[in-house]
Amino acid sequence: MLKIGNKYIGINSPTYVVLEAGVNHNGSYERAIELIDKAHEAGADAIKFQTYKAETLVTKEAPKFWDWKGDKEMKTQFDAYKALDGFSWDNYPKLIAYCDKIGIEFLSTPFDFESADYLNKVGMRAFKIASSDITYLPFLKHIAKFQKPMILSTGASTIGEIQEATDTILAEGNNQIIVLQCTLKYPTEVYDANLNIIPTLQKVFPELTIGLSDHTRGIIAPIVASIMGARLIEKHYTVDKTLLKSADHWLSVDPIEARQMIKGIKEARVMLGSAEKKVFECEEETRMYDKRSIVSKCDIKKGQKIERDMLICKRPGIGIQPKFIDIIVGRTAQEDIKEDKVIKWEQI
Repeated sequence: MLKIGNKYIGINSPTYVVLEAGVNHNGSYERAIELIDKAHEAGADAIKFQTYKAETLVTKEAPKFWDWKGDKEMKTQFDAYKALDGFSWDNYPKLIAYCDKIGIEFLSTPFDFESADYLNKVGMRAFKIASSDITYLPFLKHIAKFQKPMILSTGASTIGEIQEATDTILAEGNNQIIVLQCTLKYPTEVYDANLNIIPTLQKVFPELTIGLSDHTRGIIAPIVASIMGARLIEKHYTVDKTLLKSADHWLSVDPIEARQMIKGIKEARVMLGSAEKKVFECEEETRMYDKRSIVSKCDIKKGQKIERDMLICKRPGIGIQPKFIDIIVGRTAQEDIKEDKVIKWEQI
């Protein structure tokens, strides 16, 4: 159990939903505000952006690992990241203040030490670590020193690498860690989602909180993951899938889908109920009229011995249960019983 802002995240808390806007603001402060507003309206707990400079993230020749027709002219990772790294840092304090005002948590993933320090300085309350940096142990160690919650994506990683990363964070006295199952493929096909790893991560890291960073298209995976124990869900999000510039727009959920996803996650959690099989209060009337009772198949006179062929089992279930029919057979009627009447114990 840990806390981001005023919300707890853990086994007994509602699933925490982060809508990952990344750089889908396309460099526009106004679009960033629109992303925040619509994420809040959809019911998200947090919205997350990304903070980086292309020069400190990738070499100029680093090949892309995604295929999007909208950036064919961008030959390398550097080209793609450089096109969107100009969002002014002066915007962040204003965005954090706006998020606080309307009631949604502001997050942004830093990709270098300077970005991390700045985001910590302006009051960001938790840090998301991208899958690409799970093996960047000096970076994890630096952020762990802030003593704030750390959300760790694990795409394209081994259990051993996750263990090294979490050990590095824990060694700094920071146990506020959320480990996210993630398949690092944009988009992820359903057969690669591998949600069964969620219970495995719970067993391997029993003291940590487990969640999902999802790159599948659609909203099914987050809902299923929440049922399987994911306590935090991160999902790529945009206000318009047709926008260009960022490679994330087309594979993200839009505000309508985000609302449906969050509603589905909440309902799925409620649907789990308890492990106890019982008659629910909502079933009591149904149980009374839906089950069967022993019923007279014909008129039965007072003093008459009851034979098996005098009885039938019908609804409603307000009389003697069918399992007692062999006990009834051979007994004597204490009063006249009309045909097609539910038989009561006091009548025999």
